[in-house]
Amino acid sequence: MKIGIFGTGAYGIALTSVLTKNDCDITMWTKFEEEKNNLEQTRQNTKYFEGYKIDERIKITNNIEECVKNKDLLIIAIPVEFIEELLINMKEYIKDNHILIASKGIEKENGLFISEIVEKYLDTKNIGIISGPSFAIDLITENPIGLSLASKSNETMNIVKNAFKNGCIKIKETEDIYGIELCGALKNIFAIATGILDGLETTDSTKAAFMTEVFNSMKDILNKFNCNKETMVSYAGIGDLLLTCTSVKSRNYCFGKLIGQKRNRDKEDYLNNNTVEGYNTLKSVMQLLKRKNFDIEIINLIYKVVIEDYNPEILLSFIKY
Repeated sequence: MKIGIFGTGAYGIALTSVLTKNDCDITMWTKFEEEKNNLEQTRQNTKYFEGYKIDERIKITNNIEECVKNKDLLIIAIPVEFIEELLINMKEYIKDNHILIASKGIEKENGLFISEIVEKYLDTKNIGIISGPSFAIDLITENPIGLSLASKSNETMNIVKNAFKNGCIKIKETEDIYGIELCGALKNIFAIATGILDGLETTDSTKAAFMTEVFNSMKDILNKFNCNKETMVSYAGIGDLLLTCTSVKSRNYCFGKLIGQKRNRDKEDYLNNNTVEGYNTLKSVMQLLKRKNFDIEIINLIYKVVIEDYNPEILLSFIKY
């Protein structure tokens, strides 16, 4: 199978570790010439994986056409804020390619789902979303993980499952594209919130109560968007929520902890030196909810603390009544 991967960050590289074991022919795209040259010379991205080498069979390119042409599957694994530009530049080369979205988040300006952006620029319904509790390093080290795969195309489903067929990965299928996207976006926001509670040194009982309210709020949001109620208890739902909200490996969680500890200078440094998906996603989700005229109290509180610098202790008001 021929696959083009857009993005040479942690998750894009981790996905190649699975795909190369299945003898897929892979081309990876990066926008940056310096990064391309470095990856070709060293076969490493030391920012994410010290010591791990990208398979020599993988071609690295800056040429979008080269990454699209004659590929069975295209995987988008770049930050959401750069996806629109990518799609505009790739649309003239798209034919009958299948598209798999591995990025998480909501477009900031208009509150669009990533799948909506793809449909806006590419003339295809062969779109899939993959999401679930899976740190990139765990894919590379072949630890057992579970992923949710959403698509309305049976052909796309089968192509993706064949590409990722692996004894360490369990894939559960659904047609609930928006539900999977919402879970993937919201869990990063809530991970910041649980990090804040840890920074405030709240008890485990308080955090458990808060997580229960988070779970119920997520269900409420999915319900407002007419998503499948089963999505909340999928790998992309409760699975990813538990991982991101409880692990010190989560950048969103660590960022939130600095806010809770009121270490403002460290918070800014961390934000400048790390990709904290939940920070921009929080702004995007607010736009999405505004577009739909939905008011979600917990999202409003997190926004006030993270974006407007309110006292982080106001989060505790969510479970005090």
